[in-house]
Amino acid sequence: MKPAFLAVLALCTPAGAATQLPPNGATNVNPDTHLVLRFASPPTIGHAGRIRIYDAADDRLVDELDMGIPAGPTERAAGPYPPYLATPYEYDGPRRSNADTKPGTPSAPGVAPAAGNYQLTIIGGFTDGFHFHPVIVHGNAATIYPHHDLLRYGKTYYVRIDPGVLTMADGSFEGVRDWRFTTKARAPAADARRVTVAADGSGDFDTVQGALDWVPDRHTGRVTVFVKNGDYEEIVYARNKHDVTVRGESREGVRIHYANNEVFNPHPPNVGTNELPGTFPSRRAAFALDHVHDMVLDNLTIATTANGQAEGLLLNGERTIVRDVTVEGAGDALQTNGSAYFENIRLTGTGDTILGRGPAYFRHCDITSRGAFMWIRNTQANHGNVFDRCTFHATGGETVLARLPDNKGRNYPYAEAVLLDATLTGIAPEGWGPVDGDASHVRFWEFNSRAADGKPVDVGKRHPASRQLDRDRDADTIAHYRDPAWVLGGWTPHSP
Repeated sequence: MKPAFLAVLALCTPAGAATQLPPNGATNVNPDTHLVLRFASPPTIGHAGRIRIYDAADDRLVDELDMGIPAGPTERAAGPYPPYLATPYEYDGPRRSNADTKPGTPSAPGVAPAAGNYQLTIIGGFTDGFHFHPVIVHGNAATIYPHHDLLRYGKTYYVRIDPGVLTMADGSFEGVRDWRFTTKARAPAADARRVTVAADGSGDFDTVQGALDWVPDRHTGRVTVFVKNGDYEEIVYARNKHDVTVRGESREGVRIHYANNEVFNPHPPNVGTNELPGTFPSRRAAFALDHVHDMVLDNLTIATTANGQAEGLLLNGERTIVRDVTVEGAGDALQTNGSAYFENIRLTGTGDTILGRGPAYFRHCDITSRGAFMWIRNTQANHGNVFDRCTFHATGGETVLARLPDNKGRNYPYAEAVLLDATLTGIAPEGWGPVDGDASHVRFWEFNSRAADGKPVDVGKRHPASRQLDRDRDADTIAHYRDPAWVLGGWTPHSP
């Protein structure tokens, strides 16, 4: 939306009222739009009242948000960690949405349904649902998040908002009675190879999730989702996608984020997540690609703004490329399962900052962590994490590059992390550990680690499970590890 138009709209808004986006009477609105009320002073979110969206053609209630329902849990569930699914999680089948399925419907046999105590919406076909905030306030703006996939093309809708949904210090908000807008006539052509996401409504979609939902699970050729500069506060979850590039207009200008973590969107009470292939998918990441292949993320920023176990980015798939991307998370900030190639990424986390089963190749990456940088869980079937000319910054005092403790009775005797020509700041003298169990097959290897001033790191006190590679004696090994295809099972990454 053009700034000049917004200025005129604001001048025409009565004192004490809110500017509405999309404007009342707007046409050509994307169905994945959010609803924004912009006030002259900060509003406060209420705990009562409802937001309703109606189809103007027949006054049918299309969506309802009840502000009396809390967004999601704020305390970790009690009890031991539950077992994994007895059979592999099934990704095939028709794609479901809020339009045809009740959020909280189990997507796998034996999974307990959601309790129904919190806000719940289906994202990306994941019927078990995600907890979410129906209204988010930043400054003077309140953004309303309808349930996904309920608005349709070629429709006129009107919105009613009860007074208790928001409050103003002066008591001036009296609700909204008739906020109307009309959606675009049709979606982009099914065979389109490029679509645009723009937070201001000027693109094919307003949200990254809306664009990924539009891409068919089975299609030919590569599809590019171009994301214009803007702030995208949304959980992104896409499954069964392939040959899609999500490319930002600029790395710093595109920010996709949400306050998501293991507490807010936990595993089901009776099923564990993500330790082994085929387990129940995790819902705690801000941005997750699940059961995908040949995906590319390029030139943007992804972040979770919550603490705890909280991935900025979670990958389950094969042949994923992440290039020129900033990832911000907390514990387990990046989880990478399946072959993935990372180049020139900036990654920030609070500990176990890289988690996963590999294989993963990192080139020219900058990684910052307050605690241990890695907890690697690869088996002997594939490599783990390999770092070529990457930089590691410890920010919470001296810490280790990777640790390998027992995990709920499991261990990872083939864990692998190989550093080639790394720059290390704040790494503890032992460098690695603790390592529980048999370490005879563990590959915690370094070659030519340097300090920030370029001088060799003193490795005289390194953990006995680790090893320093020798330039001459291990020349062939070093050459292999410099080759992404050798690490990634024969795949040579090329970014389209």
